[in-house]
Amino acid sequence: MPRKLTDNNAMEYIDLYGADRQPLGQTILRGQPLPPDTYRLVVHVCLFNTQDEMLIQQRHTHKSIFPDLWDLSAGGQVSHGETSSVAAMRETAEELGLHLPIADMRPKLTIHFEDGFDDIYLLSTDITINDLRLQQEEVHAVRFADENTILQMIQEGRFIPYHEAYIRLLFTMRTKTGSFIR
Repeated sequence: MPRKLTDNNAMEYIDLYGADRQPLGQTILRGQPLPPDTYRLVVHVCLFNTQDEMLIQQRHTHKSIFPDLWDLSAGGQVSHGETSSVAAMRETAEELGLHLPIADMRPKLTIHFEDGFDDIYLLSTDITINDLRLQQEEVHAVRFADENTILQMIQEGRFIPYHEAYIRLLFTMRTKTGSFIR
């Protein structure tokens, strides 16, 4: 199995997938261009409190993509050999210092993007900011924010420019399963 290290200059491999999300049995070094007709898998975790607010994180200034902007609670690439849920648990532990029982969960949503699949995990939890141990190289700050505050931050250019409908969907689906009103 390829070696996975955890520092910023480390060699980390990711698995490649076909259009139907089937594993191709191939890996590539993270950050390298994907071969044609291959895709990668990423995860995002959104943590909500009992006041209907999402924990958001401010990305560190040295990040190559969206430096200093606010983002969802946690997220990142799925490493070689990991499942989506194990990666979600790992990313939450690495970035926020939280060890949540995500490993056996299914994502609430999966969104296709240009070169991959994004599995989104939505969890309600009673954590506080004091419960967190931030990964200094990745996360500059955290806070809780409601839906309207996040949408305003997007409009002001302080949050990653997600579609507003996507943010609304995350808040709607945090306590629901499926696409029907029940």
